[in-house]
Amino acid sequence: MTLLITGGTVIGPTGADPADVLVDGEKIVAVFAPGTGPSDTETIDATGKYVIPGGIDAHTHMELPFGGTFASDTFDTGTRAAAFGGTTTIIDFAVQRTGEVVHDGLAAWHAKAAGNCHVDYAFHMILGGVDDDSLKAMDQLVADEGITSFKLFMAYPGVFYSDDGQILRAMQKARDNGAMIMMHAENGIAIDVLVQQALARGETDPIYHGITRPEALEAEATHRAIMLAEVAQDCPLYIVHLSASRALAEVAAARDAGRNVFAETCPQYLYLTLEDQLGAPGFEGAKWVCSTPLRSKHEHHQRDLWQGLRSNDLAVVSTDHCPFCFKDQKELGVGDFSKIPNGIGGVEHRVDLLYQGVVDGKLSLQRWVETIATTPARMFGLYPRKGVVAPGSDADIVLYDPNGRTRISVETHHMNMDHSAYEGYEIAGKVDTVISRGEVIVSSGEYRGTKGRGQYLPRGLSSYLV
Repeated sequence: MTLLITGGTVIGPTGADPADVLVDGEKIVAVFAPGTGPSDTETIDATGKYVIPGGIDAHTHMELPFGGTFASDTFDTGTRAAAFGGTTTIIDFAVQRTGEVVHDGLAAWHAKAAGNCHVDYAFHMILGGVDDDSLKAMDQLVADEGITSFKLFMAYPGVFYSDDGQILRAMQKARDNGAMIMMHAENGIAIDVLVQQALARGETDPIYHGITRPEALEAEATHRAIMLAEVAQDCPLYIVHLSASRALAEVAAARDAGRNVFAETCPQYLYLTLEDQLGAPGFEGAKWVCSTPLRSKHEHHQRDLWQGLRSNDLAVVSTDHCPFCFKDQKELGVGDFSKIPNGIGGVEHRVDLLYQGVVDGKLSLQRWVETIATTPARMFGLYPRKGVVAPGSDADIVLYDPNGRTRISVETHHMNMDHSAYEGYEIAGKVDTVISRGEVIVSSGEYRGTKGRGQYLPRGLSSYLV
């Protein structure tokens, strides 16, 4: 099928240019000056709209087992919701817990995703038990499976936690094979002490989830991860879901020194706060329990995170999409905040929420596209197949209407959740049309795709490393 997108403004890292885009089959084959493309093909009128590469959410957790339950979005429901929000690729996390075999964990996630995804998908690998076997598996996954990034945890002792020696060994292996180490940077040992002390004092409400995970322990762990990566001969390091100013300062200092250190943040840290959400009356705040936690509005975290996005000290905006319903799932923590499943759902809203940053003067159009699409593709070995509107790239294209309006609500979202973390938020823009590998899968709010059309994407090494 041949398709010509006419009249729009193509947004990419180099600027905003009026252009027509020709799609043939699953690929973009040409970008023309306006009005100079072929006249004998099906057209989509993009007049007044931005033509951007399909979003890439580099941090999702579909069906993740956590806290005695599972994330409520399956690969079916979660990728369908992603498509509605202009995201045409997700990178989820296959899981190896302590004592498990890496390849068994990967096989389990392939089984969850295969035949169920509406958009293309790839995997990172969580290593919950770093030993000789898992280190050997890292080489095998990079060479044979197209998995080139491995996530470690400085938090969650007994589940995913790695000590400093294990982290160093994994970093040394990644330095050898070219992989990226992704780090959940919180001092979990100290956090567990604070949690037990709070519960002993009878402090059980959801807000104490945030209070017992102070930003100092995120900054300390971020610094420690950066130093360990230095010892591992500047192993590539990517800090996930960075939420706070001092952790960002650690990343900025490392980058100023020329280190292979990168970081992402998430929309919840740009918009939501400890007091207004986690501190909601009664048990309501459980809806916003996630780790790292939401930070205080009385400090300057959000201001600094937006600045970090402008300066590239924060390279990517992902969602850490890990939704749990309030009823029966979040409620597992009634009377004990430490038992609330950790996670917020947002895979459907990332493109919109970051566009609102453009409207509010916090990001440029080009930086919007970089943080939601181009940089994730480059960071995780998908570029130039994904992340850019250019000849030879997959025809993953979103027509975004800057004159449209989006109101976020549980009543209208497509995620499998009984609440919305962003209920009532108004966005001064709207996803109009979503094209995935040349197929129109969303048009004017109607879904036209099919379950199972999404393909697994083996990934190469990061474009940012030499």
